[in-house]
Amino acid sequence: MKTKDGRVPGERNLISGMLVDAVGTGMYVPFSLVFFQRITGLPLSTIGAVLTVAGLLAMGSMPVGGWAVDRFGARPVRLTLYLIRGLGFLAFPLGTTLPVFALVATLTAAGAQAFPATQQALIGELAQGEHRDRLMALARSINNAGLGVGGLLAAGLVQLGGDQGFLAVAWLNATTFFVAALFALRIRSPHSSRSRTGRQRSGYRAVLRDRPYAGLTLANFLIALGYSALSVLLPVYAVNQFGLPASVAGPLFAVNTALCAFAGVPVGRLGRRFARRTRVAAVGALVFATAFLGYALLGGMPRQGVMVGLVGLLILYTIGELVHSPSAGALSVSAAPAETRGRYLATYQLSWALSQTLAPSLFTGLLVVDGRLPWLVLAASSTAGAIVLLALERRLPAEAVYTATVGAMPLTRGEVTEPKRLSRGRAG
Repeated sequence: MKTKDGRVPGERNLISGMLVDAVGTGMYVPFSLVFFQRITGLPLSTIGAVLTVAGLLAMGSMPVGGWAVDRFGARPVRLTLYLIRGLGFLAFPLGTTLPVFALVATLTAAGAQAFPATQQALIGELAQGEHRDRLMALARSINNAGLGVGGLLAAGLVQLGGDQGFLAVAWLNATTFFVAALFALRIRSPHSSRSRTGRQRSGYRAVLRDRPYAGLTLANFLIALGYSALSVLLPVYAVNQFGLPASVAGPLFAVNTALCAFAGVPVGRLGRRFARRTRVAAVGALVFATAFLGYALLGGMPRQGVMVGLVGLLILYTIGELVHSPSAGALSVSAAPAETRGRYLATYQLSWALSQTLAPSLFTGLLVVDGRLPWLVLAASSTAGAIVLLALERRLPAEAVYTATVGAMPLTRGEVTEPKRLSRGRAG
């Protein structure tokens, strides 16, 4: 179902909540360690250790969040997570002792870890067919734009207010989550009241038995390692390999963020012109691999051309990100049965969490051996992920593989049409 302006029901409130959330997140991400140091007064090494442990513990919230989505629907779970995250940032100024800070950090991280799968599940409830791909691309653009605005706003507050500026950042970040929750309250999902079937009661056993979906999750893990390259690998590579100043990371991040914010929607629209999500996502992964190979070969360039090469390959990397992300996200949502979509997406989201957890130790370990080695490993993993996606094409549900037009598309597995259930045939 669409509204008269072509949007799906609830889209305005969904996007508004995403934007407000992203602005708040962007306010503290660039300053996270310093932010917590000024707010809590704890030593920097202690804060880093607590945040690492909190992140690992919070991964346990993902399967719980998936269960809750299947039990209560994505909208109320999304609303609850906004409230948890908002209350967490309100409580951070109280975390001047280690136990309180650890507790608040873990609860806030749990809310953040469970959120992406919940948001994807809500998109799955609100939109079908090509509108899922469109919302995935729009969500990524909105997120990057909001992060950029939030970062600039926080920088101004810290510059003007010093330590009090950090306190203002904490309160404003908490406020953005509460405002986003108000937008979430206004969303009415047309599919949220669907009936729960026997398959829903089978829980995570059904997810583990679904080998095509397990393969989809494996493919995403192999490709998702590349998403960590921009923040973890590229800055240290530029500094250690070419002797560039550490400040070079700023312009590189700015190029990536700007391209994602402004080019995400048109690139996503171009991707939807091709029928099969598996192939579009695979092309994005192969563009990733090409960029990684370029970084491995960059050491042979004259020094004066290194910065041009870094930026040029970053643009290629960003194109791969923009091509892969919407199709892969819509594929993960559409391949999940509707009645257990929360559990499926929570399992899929573990591939992102695991790749982000392993990336720092993997990249630094490979850099010690050879500066080119991590890029070659990333090129190989992205290529392997693309191959797995293509191999799964005939085993995944046809309604997941194909970007059908609205009004002519089959429903996702588990969704009921009147008066009968649609076929679950595989893609041919």
